[in-house]
Amino acid sequence: MSLKDQVTEDMKNAMRAKDSERLGTIRLLLAAAKQKEVDERVVLDDVAMVAIVDKLIKQRKDSVAAFTLANRMDLADKESAEIKVLEAYLPQRLSAEEVATEVKAIVAELAVELGRNAGPGDMGKVMGAVKARLAGKAEMGQISAAVKAALAS
Repeated sequence: MSLKDQVTEDMKNAMRAKDSERLGTIRLLLAAAKQKEVDERVVLDDVAMVAIVDKLIKQRKDSVAAFTLANRMDLADKESAEIKVLEAYLPQRLSAEEVATEVKAIVAELAVELGRNAGPGDMGKVMGAVKARLAGKAEMGQISAAVKAALAS
């Protein structure tokens, strides 16, 4: 079963259970997926669905930070609950050590291709390769920090 099908099934189950908070969050996810499908005229695969979930979680985290600063804990709690629902659709994340190991391996492969050591100027090339291999398995902020560290050494 694809991730999109799983989300649709979860929406039906939330409707049956009359779980309005969960239902609302799942509908937001499906709406974002449908919008992407219509805009780009594609059928989303699991990787694209994970990217949408990541994007929605990042938006919610930014909102939680803003609401907490404004002392609106009611809204921050609502956004936090949505994050918990969305995180259920993410694959198992890699630890910081696993990300660093993967990034070092990719930098080594790139150094072989280039015929020289990869440096800070090669960050774009490394990020492209890392995104392709680690898409959905780790947060991009964590990946970016690991790439910077690997290229600095």
